[in-house]
Amino acid sequence: MTRIASLKKVLASTLVGLVSLAAAEPLAKRNGFPDQPIRFISPFPPGGGNDASTRWVTARLTDATGQPSVVENRGGAGGNIGARAVAEAKPDGYTLLTGQVSLLAVNPSLYKSPGFDSLKSFVPVTQINAAPIAIVVAASSPIKSFADLAARTKSDPGKITFATPGNGTLSHLVGVVLAKENGVSMTHVPYKGAGPALNDLLGQQVDVMITSTSSVGSMIQAGQIRALAVTSPRRIGVFAKVPTLEEMGYRDTHFEDWYGFFAPAGTSPERVAYLNESIVRTLRTPEVTRMVVEGGSEVVASTPEAFAAQLRQDVERWSKLVKLSGAKVD
Repeated sequence: MTRIASLKKVLASTLVGLVSLAAAEPLAKRNGFPDQPIRFISPFPPGGGNDASTRWVTARLTDATGQPSVVENRGGAGGNIGARAVAEAKPDGYTLLTGQVSLLAVNPSLYKSPGFDSLKSFVPVTQINAAPIAIVVAASSPIKSFADLAARTKSDPGKITFATPGNGTLSHLVGVVLAKENGVSMTHVPYKGAGPALNDLLGQQVDVMITSTSSVGSMIQAGQIRALAVTSPRRIGVFAKVPTLEEMGYRDTHFEDWYGFFAPAGTSPERVAYLNESIVRTLRTPEVTRMVVEGGSEVVASTPEAFAAQLRQDVERWSKLVKLSGAKVD
Protein backbone atom coordinates (compact mmCIF):
# COMPACT_ATOMS: atom_id res chain seq x y z
CA MET A 1 0.00 0.00 0.00
CA THR A 2 1.38 3.43 -0.98
CA ARG A 3 1.74 6.21 1.55
CA ILE A 4 -1.08 8.18 -0.15
CA ALA A 5 -3.41 5.16 -0.15
CA SER A 6 -2.60 4.53 3.50
CA LEU A 7 -3.34 8.16 4.34
CA LYS A 8 -6.66 7.97 2.50
CA LYS A 9 -7.61 4.86 4.45
CA VAL A 10 -6.83 6.58 7.77
CA LEU A 11 -8.84 9.66 6.76
CA ALA A 12 -11.79 7.52 5.68
CA SER A 13 -11.76 5.62 8.96
CA THR A 14 -11.57 8.88 10.90
CA LEU A 15 -14.51 10.30 8.94
CA VAL A 16 -16.63 7.19 9.59
CA GLY A 17 -15.77 7.44 13.27
CA LEU A 18 -16.79 11.11 13.39
CA VAL A 19 -20.07 10.40 11.60
CA SER A 20 -20.85 7.54 13.98
CA LEU A 21 -20.04 9.75 16.96
CA ALA A 22 -22.30 12.49 15.66
CA ALA A 23 -25.12 10.00 15.05
CA ALA A 24 -24.79 8.76 18.63
CA GLU A 25 -25.15 12.22 20.12
CA PRO A 26 -28.67 13.05 21.37
CA LEU A 27 -30.73 15.56 19.43
CA ALA A 28 -30.65 19.08 20.79
CA LYS A 29 -33.48 19.84 23.22
CA ARG A 30 -36.24 22.14 22.01
CA ASN A 31 -37.30 24.69 24.59
CA GLY A 32 -36.06 22.32 27.28
CA PHE A 33 -37.85 19.23 25.92
CA PRO A 34 -37.28 16.48 26.87
CA ASP A 35 -35.95 16.76 30.41
CA GLN A 36 -37.50 13.64 31.96
CA PRO A 37 -38.21 9.99 31.02
CA ILE A 38 -40.64 9.33 28.17
CA ARG A 39 -43.33 6.76 28.96
CA PHE A 40 -44.64 4.38 26.30
CA ILE A 41 -47.91 2.59 27.01
CA SER A 42 -48.28 -0.72 25.18
CA PRO A 43 -51.99 -1.57 25.61
CA PHE A 44 -51.52 -5.33 25.40
CA PRO A 45 -49.73 -7.96 27.53
CA PRO A 46 -46.01 -8.68 26.98
CA GLY A 47 -45.09 -11.16 24.28
CA GLY A 48 -47.08 -9.82 21.33
CA GLY A 49 -46.28 -7.65 18.33
CA ASN A 50 -47.33 -4.41 20.04
CA ASP A 51 -44.96 -4.99 22.92
CA ALA A 52 -42.13 -6.11 20.61
CA SER A 53 -42.52 -3.10 18.34
CA THR A 54 -42.38 -0.77 21.33
CA ARG A 55 -39.24 -2.33 22.73
CA TRP A 56 -37.39 -2.41 19.41
CA VAL A 57 -37.50 1.39 19.50
CA THR A 58 -37.19 2.11 23.21
CA ALA A 59 -34.11 -0.13 23.48
CA ARG A 60 -32.11 2.56 21.64
CA LEU A 61 -34.23 5.71 21.79
CA THR A 62 -32.20 7.11 24.69
CA ASP A 63 -29.32 7.57 22.24
CA ALA A 64 -31.46 10.09 20.38
CA THR A 65 -33.29 11.81 23.24
CA GLY A 66 -30.78 11.64 26.09
CA GLN A 67 -33.65 10.53 28.36
CA PRO A 68 -34.73 7.07 29.57
CA SER A 69 -37.66 5.33 27.88
CA VAL A 70 -40.11 3.52 30.15
CA VAL A 71 -42.46 0.85 28.76
CA GLU A 72 -45.71 0.14 30.58
CA ASN A 73 -47.92 -2.77 29.52
CA ARG A 74 -51.51 -1.86 30.29
CA GLY A 75 -53.74 -4.50 28.67
CA GLY A 76 -57.47 -5.08 28.75
CA ALA A 77 -60.62 -4.53 26.65
CA GLY A 78 -58.81 -5.19 23.37
CA GLY A 79 -56.29 -2.44 24.09
CA ASN A 80 -58.93 0.18 24.91
CA ILE A 81 -57.83 0.61 28.53
CA GLY A 82 -54.27 1.58 27.62
CA ALA A 83 -55.42 3.77 24.73
CA ARG A 84 -57.88 5.60 26.97
CA ALA A 85 -55.12 6.23 29.52
CA VAL A 86 -53.02 7.97 26.86
CA ALA A 87 -56.02 9.90 25.50
CA GLU A 88 -56.55 11.28 29.01
CA ALA A 89 -52.86 11.92 29.74
CA LYS A 90 -51.34 15.39 29.89
CA PRO A 91 -50.43 16.40 26.31
CA ASP A 92 -46.83 17.25 27.13
CA GLY A 93 -45.02 14.69 24.94
CA TYR A 94 -43.96 12.51 27.85
CA THR A 95 -46.68 9.85 27.42
CA LEU A 96 -47.06 7.98 24.13
CA LEU A 97 -49.28 5.14 22.95
CA THR A 98 -48.12 2.25 20.79
CA GLY A 99 -51.14 1.77 18.58
CA GLN A 100 -51.95 -0.72 15.84
CA VAL A 101 -54.66 -1.41 13.27
CA SER A 102 -56.79 -3.60 15.56
CA LEU A 103 -56.86 -0.97 18.28
CA LEU A 104 -57.32 2.24 16.33
CA ALA A 105 -58.98 1.21 13.05
CA VAL A 106 -61.09 -1.77 14.19
CA ASN A 107 -62.11 -1.09 17.80
CA PRO A 108 -64.08 2.11 17.09
CA SER A 109 -66.54 0.03 15.04
CA LEU A 110 -66.32 -3.07 17.22
CA TYR A 111 -66.94 -1.55 20.66
CA LYS A 112 -69.98 0.51 21.60
CA SER A 113 -67.88 2.82 23.78
CA PRO A 114 -64.10 2.30 23.35
CA GLY A 115 -63.42 5.44 25.41
CA PHE A 116 -61.53 7.35 22.73
CA ASP A 117 -61.88 8.66 19.18
CA SER A 118 -59.05 7.37 16.99
CA LEU A 119 -59.07 10.46 14.78
CA LYS A 120 -59.58 13.07 17.52
CA SER A 121 -58.03 11.76 20.74
CA PHE A 122 -54.48 11.34 19.45
CA VAL A 123 -51.80 12.98 17.33
CA PRO A 124 -49.91 10.49 15.11
CA VAL A 125 -46.13 10.67 15.63
CA THR A 126 -44.76 8.01 13.27
CA GLN A 127 -45.60 4.59 11.88
CA ILE A 128 -43.00 2.11 13.09
CA ASN A 129 -43.49 -0.71 10.63
CA ALA A 130 -45.81 -2.60 8.33
CA ALA A 131 -46.41 -6.31 8.73
CA PRO A 132 -48.69 -8.85 7.09
CA ILE A 133 -50.82 -11.26 9.06
CA ALA A 134 -49.51 -14.82 9.34
CA ILE A 135 -51.34 -18.11 9.66
CA VAL A 136 -49.12 -20.33 11.81
CA VAL A 137 -49.04 -23.69 13.59
CA ALA A 138 -46.74 -25.27 16.15
CA ALA A 139 -43.66 -26.92 14.63
CA SER A 140 -44.97 -30.30 15.82
CA SER A 141 -48.41 -29.82 14.21
CA PRO A 142 -49.59 -32.44 11.71
CA ILE A 143 -50.82 -29.55 9.51
CA LYS A 144 -47.96 -29.05 7.06
CA SER A 145 -49.29 -26.44 4.61
CA PHE A 146 -52.16 -24.03 4.04
CA ALA A 147 -53.58 -26.42 1.43
CA ASP A 148 -53.58 -29.11 4.11
CA LEU A 149 -55.36 -26.74 6.54
CA ALA A 150 -57.99 -25.75 3.97
CA ALA A 151 -58.70 -29.39 3.11
CA ARG A 152 -59.15 -30.30 6.78
CA THR A 153 -61.56 -27.43 7.43
CA LYS A 154 -63.69 -28.46 4.46
CA SER A 155 -63.76 -32.16 5.27
CA ASP A 156 -64.66 -31.51 8.93
CA PRO A 157 -66.05 -27.95 9.32
CA GLY A 158 -65.57 -26.33 12.73
CA LYS A 159 -63.21 -28.98 14.09
CA ILE A 160 -60.02 -26.94 13.55
CA THR A 161 -59.58 -24.14 16.12
CA PHE A 162 -57.76 -20.87 15.49
CA ALA A 163 -56.41 -18.53 18.15
CA THR A 164 -56.21 -14.75 17.83
CA PRO A 165 -55.19 -11.91 20.17
CA GLY A 166 -58.89 -11.16 20.73
CA ASN A 167 -62.44 -10.74 19.44
CA GLY A 168 -62.68 -8.29 16.58
CA THR A 169 -58.93 -7.93 16.17
CA LEU A 170 -57.40 -7.73 12.72
CA SER A 171 -56.45 -11.40 13.09
CA HIS A 172 -60.05 -12.36 13.88
CA LEU A 173 -61.32 -10.45 10.84
CA VAL A 174 -58.83 -12.25 8.59
CA GLY A 175 -60.35 -15.50 9.86
CA VAL A 176 -63.82 -14.15 9.03
CA VAL A 177 -62.78 -13.30 5.46
CA LEU A 178 -61.14 -16.72 5.01
CA ALA A 179 -64.41 -18.36 6.05
CA LYS A 180 -66.96 -16.12 4.31
CA GLU A 181 -65.08 -15.41 1.09
CA ASN A 182 -62.93 -18.53 0.71
CA GLY A 183 -64.64 -21.38 2.55
CA VAL A 184 -61.81 -21.96 5.05
CA SER A 185 -63.98 -22.22 8.17
CA MET A 186 -62.47 -22.71 11.64
CA THR A 187 -63.68 -22.21 15.22
CA HIS A 188 -62.41 -18.95 16.71
CA VAL A 189 -60.71 -18.97 20.13
CA PRO A 190 -60.02 -15.37 21.27
CA TYR A 191 -57.29 -14.52 23.80
CA LYS A 192 -56.29 -11.37 25.68
CA GLY A 193 -53.23 -10.70 23.55
CA ALA A 194 -50.86 -12.59 21.28
CA GLY A 195 -48.58 -13.77 24.11
CA PRO A 196 -51.16 -16.00 25.86
CA ALA A 197 -52.40 -17.30 22.50
CA LEU A 198 -48.88 -18.30 21.48
CA ASN A 199 -48.43 -20.24 24.71
CA ASP A 200 -51.51 -22.33 23.96
CA LEU A 201 -50.49 -22.80 20.33
CA LEU A 202 -47.14 -24.24 21.45
CA GLY A 203 -48.96 -26.43 23.96
CA GLN A 204 -51.35 -27.51 21.17
CA GLN A 205 -54.46 -26.40 23.05
CA VAL A 206 -55.38 -24.74 19.74
CA ASP A 207 -54.58 -25.92 16.23
CA VAL A 208 -53.78 -22.69 14.38
CA MET A 209 -53.05 -19.07 15.18
CA ILE A 210 -53.66 -15.97 13.06
CA THR A 211 -51.57 -13.02 14.14
CA SER A 212 -49.22 -10.26 13.00
CA THR A 213 -45.87 -11.47 11.70
CA SER A 214 -44.29 -9.11 14.26
CA SER A 215 -45.59 -11.42 16.99
CA VAL A 216 -44.06 -14.59 15.58
CA GLY A 217 -41.04 -13.72 13.41
CA SER A 218 -38.43 -14.69 16.00
CA MET A 219 -40.25 -17.91 16.93
CA ILE A 220 -40.35 -18.98 13.29
CA GLN A 221 -36.61 -18.41 12.99
CA ALA A 222 -36.10 -20.42 16.18
CA GLY A 223 -38.07 -23.32 14.68
CA GLN A 224 -40.80 -23.25 17.34
CA ILE A 225 -43.65 -22.56 14.95
CA ARG A 226 -44.28 -22.96 11.22
CA ALA A 227 -45.86 -20.33 8.98
CA LEU A 228 -48.43 -21.65 6.48
CA ALA A 229 -49.27 -18.39 4.69
CA VAL A 230 -49.10 -14.59 4.95
CA THR A 231 -51.53 -11.88 3.84
CA SER A 232 -49.06 -9.51 2.14
CA PRO A 233 -49.19 -9.02 -1.65
CA ARG A 234 -45.56 -10.18 -1.82
CA ARG A 235 -43.16 -12.29 0.23
CA ILE A 236 -41.02 -10.32 2.67
CA GLY A 237 -37.99 -10.63 4.95
CA VAL A 238 -37.83 -13.73 7.13
CA PHE A 239 -41.08 -14.88 5.49
CA ALA A 240 -39.54 -15.06 2.00
CA LYS A 241 -40.21 -18.81 1.80
CA VAL A 242 -43.81 -18.53 3.01
CA PRO A 243 -46.50 -18.36 0.28
CA THR A 244 -49.00 -15.50 0.23
CA LEU A 245 -52.71 -16.22 0.23
CA GLU A 246 -53.06 -14.19 -2.96
CA GLU A 247 -50.57 -16.31 -4.88
CA MET A 248 -52.51 -19.42 -3.81
CA GLY A 249 -55.65 -17.94 -5.32
CA TYR A 250 -57.55 -16.78 -2.22
CA ARG A 251 -59.67 -13.65 -2.66
CA ASP A 252 -59.62 -10.34 -0.75
CA THR A 253 -56.74 -11.48 1.43
CA HIS A 254 -54.36 -8.51 1.26
CA PHE A 255 -54.23 -7.37 4.88
CA GLU A 256 -51.44 -5.41 6.48
CA ASP A 257 -50.97 -4.65 10.14
CA TRP A 258 -48.95 -1.72 11.41
CA TYR A 259 -47.69 -0.37 14.70
CA GLY A 260 -46.95 3.24 15.49
CA PHE A 261 -46.66 5.89 18.16
CA PHE A 262 -49.32 8.42 19.11
CA ALA A 263 -49.34 11.38 21.52
CA PRO A 264 -52.44 12.74 23.28
CA ALA A 265 -54.41 15.32 21.28
CA GLY A 266 -53.19 18.81 22.09
CA THR A 267 -49.49 17.90 22.18
CA SER A 268 -47.59 20.81 20.64
CA PRO A 269 -46.43 20.43 17.01
CA GLU A 270 -42.88 21.26 18.15
CA ARG A 271 -42.80 18.29 20.54
CA VAL A 272 -44.45 15.97 18.02
CA ALA A 273 -41.78 16.98 15.49
CA TYR A 274 -39.01 16.28 18.03
CA LEU A 275 -40.48 12.87 18.88
CA ASN A 276 -40.87 12.02 15.20
CA GLU A 277 -37.28 12.98 14.42
CA SER A 278 -35.82 11.04 17.35
CA ILE A 279 -37.90 7.90 16.74
CA VAL A 280 -37.32 7.90 12.97
CA ARG A 281 -33.59 8.31 13.58
CA THR A 282 -33.72 5.33 15.94
CA LEU A 283 -35.71 3.17 13.51
CA ARG A 284 -33.15 3.80 10.78
CA THR A 285 -30.17 2.64 12.82
CA PRO A 286 -28.82 -0.71 11.53
CA GLU A 287 -29.48 -2.43 14.86
CA VAL A 288 -33.16 -1.46 15.11
CA THR A 289 -33.81 -1.99 11.40
CA ARG A 290 -32.38 -5.50 11.77
CA MET A 291 -34.66 -6.23 14.75
CA VAL A 292 -37.74 -5.04 12.82
CA VAL A 293 -36.89 -7.12 9.74
CA GLU A 294 -36.00 -10.21 11.74
CA GLY A 295 -39.26 -9.71 13.62
CA GLY A 296 -41.16 -10.22 10.37
CA SER A 297 -41.97 -6.70 9.20
CA GLU A 298 -40.59 -3.71 7.30
CA VAL A 299 -39.53 -0.32 8.65
CA VAL A 300 -41.79 2.58 7.63
CA ALA A 301 -40.65 5.56 9.77
CA SER A 302 -43.24 7.95 8.34
CA THR A 303 -44.01 11.60 8.89
CA PRO A 304 -46.91 12.49 11.23
CA GLU A 305 -48.93 13.65 8.21
CA ALA A 306 -48.44 10.41 6.25
CA PHE A 307 -49.31 8.34 9.31
CA ALA A 308 -52.49 10.37 9.90
CA ALA A 309 -53.54 9.69 6.30
CA GLN A 310 -52.87 5.95 6.75
CA LEU A 311 -55.01 5.90 9.90
CA ARG A 312 -57.95 7.65 8.19
CA GLN A 313 -57.80 5.19 5.31
CA ASP A 314 -57.74 2.16 7.61
CA VAL A 315 -60.56 3.40 9.86
CA GLU A 316 -62.77 3.56 6.76
CA ARG A 317 -61.71 0.16 5.41
CA TRP A 318 -61.97 -1.79 8.63
CA SER A 319 -65.32 -0.35 9.67
CA LYS A 320 -66.75 -2.07 6.58
CA LEU A 321 -65.09 -5.40 7.46
CA VAL A 322 -66.35 -5.25 11.06
CA LYS A 323 -69.85 -4.83 9.64
CA LEU A 324 -69.28 -7.83 7.35
CA SER A 325 -68.11 -9.97 10.27
CA GLY A 326 -71.07 -9.06 12.46
CA ALA A 327 -68.68 -8.90 15.43
CA LYS A 328 -69.59 -6.67 18.35
CA VAL A 329 -68.16 -6.26 21.85
CA ASP A 330 -70.09 -4.41 24.57
